Amino acid sequence: MKMKVFVLYGGRSAEHEVSLRTAFTVLGSMDRSRYDVYPVYITTDGLWSCNGAMKEPFASKEELVLTAAGGDPAGSIGEVLSRYFSLPGKKAVLPLLHGSYGEDGTVQGLLELLDIPYVGNGVLSAALTLDKAMCKKVLEQEGIAQTRHVTLSPEQWLDGREDVMDWIEGEVGYPCYVKPASLGSSIGISRCPSRSELEAGIVQAFRYDRKLVVETEIVGREIQVAVMGNGAPVASLPGEFLHGVDFFDFQAKYMDQSLRMSVPAELPSHLLEEIRTLALRAYIALDCAGLARVDFFVDGQGGIFLNEINALPGFTGTSMYPVMWERTSGIPYGELLDRLLDYGIARHEEKRRLQFAR
Repeated sequence: MKMKVFVLYGGRSAEHEVSLRTAFTVLGSMDRSRYDVYPVYITTDGLWSCNGAMKEPFASKEELVLTAAGGDPAGSIGEVLSRYFSLPGKKAVLPLLHGSYGEDGTVQGLLELLDIPYVGNGVLSAALTLDKAMCKKVLEQEGIAQTRHVTLSPEQWLDGREDVMDWIEGEVGYPCYVKPASLGSSIGISRCPSRSELEAGIVQAFRYDRKLVVETEIVGREIQVAVMGNGAPVASLPGEFLHGVDFFDFQAKYMDQSLRMSVPAELPSHLLEEIRTLALRAYIALDCAGLARVDFFVDGQGGIFLNEINALPGFTGTSMYPVMWERTSGIPYGELLDRLLDYGIARHEEKRRLQFAR
C-alpha cells in the first residue's frame, strides 16, 4: 500500500499566495507511484477542504483553491481529519503553509497530537524561527553575529511615537528596516532612510503583526544556505540572488523575470565555508529538523551577519532552496521531496521510542 501524503497549503496568512505557488510545484512533482497525494486547501478564514487523493496534477495554480464547506474552522478541520486523516495505512503530512497559522508551530502542535509524522520543524523550532525577535535572542546567546536591532511592541508605540523614534535612531540609525516579527516573503517590510519613512514603515508593519523588529542596514551582499537533516544536518553551498535593487522586496523576489542565481556565490572559499558552518550552528541552536534556509549578509570587509532563518523556504522549481541542493549534490527536485519526507518519518519514529509513562 502506498503512503498517504497530506499536503497542506493556503492558510490564514498574508503569505497565502506564496503558499499556493509552492504547493503548485510540489503537487506536480510528487511521485504518485510511491505516494497517494491528498491536497488539503486552507482558506484565509481557516476553513479546511479536501476532495480526496489527487488523480492528476493540477493544470493551474487557480485550481488549487478548493471549495470549502461553510461553517467554522473547527467543523471543517474535524471533517477533513475524520474523513481522510483517519484512513488506514502509512501516512505523513507535508505542511506548505508559509507564515502565521502554519509555519509558527500551530499546525505542528496539531499534528503532534494526531501522532502523524510531518515534514519540517517541530513546535518549538517552528515558533522560534518564525518569530524574528525570539530567534535573534537565541542566536545572540549562541554568539552568532547579527545586525544591530531593537524589538518594538504596540504598547511602546502608543505610549509615545516621538520617543520611540528617538530611541530607534540612537540604537539602530538610518537607513534601517522595519519588519513584522512573524512574517516572511518581505511582506510588510519597509526600508527607511529617514524619520518620516520610519514612522510610515512602523504604521504599515503593525498592520501585519503586534511585534516588530527594526534593524540597521548592512551594505553588502545577501547570501543563503540550504540546510537539511535531523540530528546530523548538512549544509549546501551558499547561493546568492543577483539583482540590482537596494531593497529585495516581494516584487523583486516573485515578479522580476531577470532575477538570476549564483550557486555557489562568488566569494573566497574560506568565507563560503565559514557561512556553511554558521548556518549549521544556527540550525542546531534552534533545534531545527528537516529543513531550513539560513540567510546572511556579507559586508565589504568580509564580515558575516546572520539575517534570519526560514524554516519553510519557498519551494518552487526556481526557489533558492531546491536549486542550491541540485547544484551542491545533484539532488533533483522530486528526490529532495522524498528525502524531506524520510526525515519527517524518522523524527516521528525516534520520538515514538521515548517513554511517556513511569
